[in-house]
Amino acid sequence: MTNGSVGTGFVDAADHESAIQTLRRGGARPILVTAVDNKTAKTPKAKVNRKIRLASISLTGELAVLLNAGLPLDRSLSLAIANVEDAEAATQFSALLDEVRTGVPLSQAMQRRQDIFSPAAAAMTEAGEANGSLGPALTRLAEMLERAEALRRLIATSMIYPISLTIIAVGVILLMLLFVVPQFESLFGQAKDRLPPASIFVMGASRFVRDWGWWMLAATVALVFVIRQFLARPAMRSVTDRVILRIPQLGMLVRYIETARFARTLGVLIDGNVPLPHALMLARRTVANSHIGNAVAQVADGVREGGGLAAPLATANVFPKLAIGFLRTGEETSQLGPMLGRLADVLDRDVGIRIQRLIGILTPIITIILGASVAAIIASIMSAIMGFNELAIST
Repeated sequence: MTNGSVGTGFVDAADHESAIQTLRRGGARPILVTAVDNKTAKTPKAKVNRKIRLASISLTGELAVLLNAGLPLDRSLSLAIANVEDAEAATQFSALLDEVRTGVPLSQAMQRRQDIFSPAAAAMTEAGEANGSLGPALTRLAEMLERAEALRRLIATSMIYPISLTIIAVGVILLMLLFVVPQFESLFGQAKDRLPPASIFVMGASRFVRDWGWWMLAATVALVFVIRQFLARPAMRSVTDRVILRIPQLGMLVRYIETARFARTLGVLIDGNVPLPHALMLARRTVANSHIGNAVAQVADGVREGGGLAAPLATANVFPKLAIGFLRTGEETSQLGPMLGRLADVLDRDVGIRIQRLIGILTPIITIILGASVAAIIASIMSAIMGFNELAIST
C-alpha cells in the first residue's frame, strides 16, 4: 500500500501483467498476484440489518467530526460507538475498534466488513490514511453516504402514495367481485341468460375469482419467483436493464438516479486522491443498472491505458447529455472532482422533479382506473336489475 502497510484484495484485469500494472498505477507494490475465478473473487456478503447500515453512516459522520477536532482515532471511535443506540450495530463497531487498537488500519478493518462498509468507503478511508487527512476524507465520505441515503428515502417515500392507491384499487375491485356481486347473482336465479352482456361478464368474472382466486394467487407468486430467477442471469439482466432505459419517463429517471449516484461517488473518491482508474471501478459498483455498469467498466479499461473519460462516456450514450458536459468541463479545467459533485447535486434535484412528475401522471391514471372499474361493476348490476324488472313487468 502507499502507506507502507500490507493488504489483500481483488482487482479486475484481463491477465496477470495487466493486474500488476493496475496495482502499480494505484500506488501499490504487488508482492503476490494470483489469478482467481470471478465467482471466487466475489466476497460473500452477509445480510445486515438496515439499522446497522444507517448507524454506520452516523458513525462515519461523528468520527469525522471528532478526528477533525484533533482526537486520536481509537478515542474518536470509542466516543462515536458510545452514541450508537442499536445493540447489534454497537457490537459490530466494537469489534472494528478492537482491530484498530491492535494496529490494523481503519481502512482494512472496514474492508473486512464489506456487508457494512462499501468498497468505496474503504478506499476513501485508505486514501485519507495515506495522505494524513483521514478526518477530511471521512467528512466527504459521510456527506456522500448521507446524500445517497437521502436520495433513497426520496424515492421510497415518493412511491408510497401510488403503491398504496394501487393496493386500495385492487382491494376495492376484489371486494366488489367477491362479496357485492354474489349478493345480486342469487337474486336473478334462472334468468341470468337474459341479462345484459355486461352483467353476464361481471358475474362471470366474480365467479371466476371466487373459484380460481387462490390458484391465481399461487400462480402469480410462482411466476414472480421464476421471473426473478430468470432475470438473475447476467445475460437476461443486461437485456432487461437495456430495455428499462428505453421506457419513456422511467428510463430517463433511472439514468438520472444512476448517474447521480455514480457521479457523487466518483467525485468524492477523486477528491480523496484515489487514482482515477481505481476510483472508476469502485464507483461502478454503485451502479445498479448492468448496462450502464458495463459501459463504465469499458471506459475504465480505456482510462487505465491513458484515455480520457468524457469522450468515451459520450460515445457509450448511457449518461444524460448534461452529465457529459459537466465531465468534459471538469477534465478541461482539471476540476473533475468538484464538477462531479455539482453534477450530482443538479441530478438529485432533477430526480426529485421527475419523481413528482411521474407520480403526477400515475396518480390520476390509477384513480381513473379505480373509478371506472367500480362504476362499470355498479352499472352492470343496475342494468341487470332494471332489465330484470322490465322482464317481470312484461310477463
